[in-house]
Amino acid sequence: MTDLFEKSIRILELPRVLERLAEQAATQEGKERCMALRPLTDPDDVRRAQAETTAAAEMMTLRGSPSFSGVRPVAAALQRADMGGALNTRELLDIAAVLRAARSAKEYGEGDKQTCIDHLFRSLTGKRALEEKITGSIVGEEEIADAASPELASIRRHIRATAAKVREVLQRLLSSNQSKYLQEAIITQRNDRFVVPVKSEHKNDVPGLVHDVSSSGSTFFIEPMGVVKANNELKELQSKEEKEIERILAALSAECAAHKEDIRQNYDLLIFLDVIFARAKLSYRMRACEPKIVSRGIVLQKARHPLLDPDRAVANDLMLGEGFDTLVITGPNTGGKTVTLKTIGLLTLMAQCGLHIPVDGDSRITVFRRVLADIGDEQSIAQSLSTFSSHMVNIVGILGEADEHTLILFDELGAGTDPVEGAALAAAIIESARELGALVAATTHYAELKVYAMTTPGVENASCEFNVDTLAPTYRLLIGIPGKSNAFAISERLGLPKYIIQKAAARIDAENIRFEDVLTQLNEQRQEMEREKEAAARLRREMEESAKLSREYKARIEAERAKAVEKAQAEARAILNEARSTADQVFQELNDMRRRQRREEDWQAVNDARAALRGTLNRAEDKLGARPEEPAPPPTRPAQAGDTVELVRMGTQATVIAVNKDGSLQLQAGILNISAKQDEVRVVEGETQKSARQAVRRAEHKLRSLGASPEVDLRGMMTDEAIGVLDLFLDNAVMGKLNEVRIIHGKGTGAVRRAVREHLKRSRYIKSFRPGRYGEGEDGVTIAELK
Repeated sequence: MTDLFEKSIRILELPRVLERLAEQAATQEGKERCMALRPLTDPDDVRRAQAETTAAAEMMTLRGSPSFSGVRPVAAALQRADMGGALNTRELLDIAAVLRAARSAKEYGEGDKQTCIDHLFRSLTGKRALEEKITGSIVGEEEIADAASPELASIRRHIRATAAKVREVLQRLLSSNQSKYLQEAIITQRNDRFVVPVKSEHKNDVPGLVHDVSSSGSTFFIEPMGVVKANNELKELQSKEEKEIERILAALSAECAAHKEDIRQNYDLLIFLDVIFARAKLSYRMRACEPKIVSRGIVLQKARHPLLDPDRAVANDLMLGEGFDTLVITGPNTGGKTVTLKTIGLLTLMAQCGLHIPVDGDSRITVFRRVLADIGDEQSIAQSLSTFSSHMVNIVGILGEADEHTLILFDELGAGTDPVEGAALAAAIIESARELGALVAATTHYAELKVYAMTTPGVENASCEFNVDTLAPTYRLLIGIPGKSNAFAISERLGLPKYIIQKAAARIDAENIRFEDVLTQLNEQRQEMEREKEAAARLRREMEESAKLSREYKARIEAERAKAVEKAQAEARAILNEARSTADQVFQELNDMRRRQRREEDWQAVNDARAALRGTLNRAEDKLGARPEEPAPPPTRPAQAGDTVELVRMGTQATVIAVNKDGSLQLQAGILNISAKQDEVRVVEGETQKSARQAVRRAEHKLRSLGASPEVDLRGMMTDEAIGVLDLFLDNAVMGKLNEVRIIHGKGTGAVRRAVREHLKRSRYIKSFRPGRYGEGEDGVTIAELK
C-alpha cells in the first residue's frame, strides 16, 4: 500500500470508522486488529469478508452474540511452558479463559442453519478436562484450592491443626497472670510466626524469642517459649505447602504445554471471530447492509455518511462507473459537495474492509486497488499559491499511480489560481485521469466544467441542492443536473441593494445568462418531475396497502368459511350417527314384530318407527347439503293454517293443520303430528312452497307404498335416502312373505346401483340377487331372492 493511498485513507476518515469498530470488539487484540484493518484489493477476498459479516449478523439476530470476554493473549505463556517453565496463576487462568470461551463459542456455532463461518466454530477444540482442572485448582490469582491435590489438602489440614494448637497456647497466656505484661491482649504474626505484643519494661518477664520491636520502642513482639516448637512445625508445613503449590503449577503448566497448538489455535480463532462479530455489531448500529461486489461501477442506494447521525443524515443515491466514468459535482459552499465526495470514497473503503455500509439493498461496489483523494478543508474564495502548489503535488502523485483499478476523488479541482486557467487545467486533469481508465469524482465551482460535463460522453453533471428561500443547503445530490449559481439570489435575500445586483448581472455576457436560464428551467422541470414521482409513489403505496388489506380480508373470510364448513360437517356427522342409531333400533323392533302376531297396535308402532327414521335421515341429508358460509335466512310472516313451513332446527318441512290459541302450531309432517312455536318455523313461499309440498307428497307416497309390494322405485334419490327406503321395503317384503322383489334404481351415474347391490350383499334378508334381464329393465333394476 503506497503512502499516497494511506494518506487518502486518513483523509477519507476510515480510521474514525475503525475506532467505532474497535469499540464493538470484546478482546484487546480484537480491538487492535480492528484498528489495523486495511482495504482488501482482491474481489474474492472482499466477497468472503462481506459474507462473514452477513453470517455473523444473521447469527446474532437468531442467537445473540457469542461471549469473548476474558480472552487474553497466551502465546508468551505457552512458549515459556513449552520450554519447561512454570506458569503463574494469572497465566494459567488466562489459558482456562481461552478454553472456556472456545468451548462456549463451539456450542454457539452448533446451529441448524449453515453459514460460511461454521468451519471457524468447528475448528475450535474443547479441552474441558484441562479447563476444569485449572479452574478447580486455582481459586484466584493469590489462592490455590485445597482440592488441587490430596497432598496439598493434607498439608493444609495439618497447618490448620498446628495453628490452632499455637493459638490455644497463646490464648492461655492471654488469660493468665502474665496478661498484665502485654501491650494488648491480641495474637499477631511476625516473620510468619505467632507472637504477642509485650510492654518494653516487661520484656524479660515473658520468656521467649524477640522477633520485632515497634518503631517507638515501647512494644516487643515476643514468641513465647511454649509455642516455639509448634511455630517451627508450622513453618515446616508452610514450606511443604509452597513446594506442593509449585509442583501443582508446574504440572498444570506441563499439561498446557502438551496442548499448546490447540490452545494457540483456539486463541487465534476467537480473536478472528471477535473481529467478525464486531463488524456485525457495527452493521447493526449503522443500519447497514452488505453491498454486491461487481466488476465495474458504484451504485449506492440511499447512501449515508457513516460518521453522521443516521437519524439526521440525508440519504442520497450515488452512481459512478456504469453509465458514466466521471461525475462533476457543483453547488454552493457548505452545500455538501465534500461530504458527498467523502461518502463515495469512505463507503468504498469500508466495503473493501469487509464492513457493511449504510445503504439500502441492491447497492453495488467495485473493488479498487487504490482509492486516491485530494480533498482540502479550505473554504475561502481566495486561496494562496502555496495551497495551490500543495494540491498540485498531490494531483501529480495521483496521476502517477492511477490506472483502470483506481478511484480518484478531487475536491475543488483547479481552485486557487486564475479562474480561466484553473477551469482549463481542471478539465485537462479529469481528461488525463479518464484516459488512464480511472473512475473520477470531482467537485468544482467552475461553470466551464459544467459545460464540459454536458458536452463530453462519459462525464455526468451532479449538483447539491440549495434552498434559496431559507438560504440553506438541503444536502440532496441531484445526478444529471448541473448546479445553478445562486450568488445573486443569496445576495438579494441577504439585503444587497437590487441596483448593485443589476449592475453585476449586466457584466455577465449573454451566453452565461442563457446558460443560467437553461439551468433554472431544468431545475423547475426537475422539481415538477419529483413532485409527480412522489405522488405516483404515494398512490402506489396506497394501492399496495389496499391490496394487502384485501388479501388479509380474503384470507380471514376463507378461514371463517373453512371453520364454518368444519363445524357443519361435524354436526352432520353427529346427525348421521343419530340416524344410524335410530335405524338400528327400528330394525330391531321390526325383527321383534316379525316374531309376534301382527296386531293393529304393532303396525302403528312400525309406522311411528318409520316416521322417526325418515325424519332423522331427512335432517342428515339437509345438513350435509347445507352451505355453512351462507347467511341465515331472514324471518318470515307468521304461519297460518294451510301454509307449508320448515322446522328451522330439524330442516324438515311440514303443513300447518291449525293455529292454537296460544299461537303454537299443529303440524303434519308425513304421518307425524308435531307441535311447534312460531319462532321455530319459517314459512316456505311460492315455488319453494310448491316444491316442498310435492316433496312431502312424494315422501308420503313412498312410505305408503312400502306395504307388501314386490317392487320399489329408488330413482331420483340420494344414496343415503335410497338405502333407508330400501331397508324399510325389505322389512315389509319379508313380513309380507314375498319370495322375490324387484328394485328399480336406474342406470344414471351408477352410484345408487352400486350402493344397493353392496347393501344387498350384507342384508340378512337376501338369499341371492342378480341384474335384471332383457325385458326386466336390464342393469337399471336388481332382482333379489328373499330367504
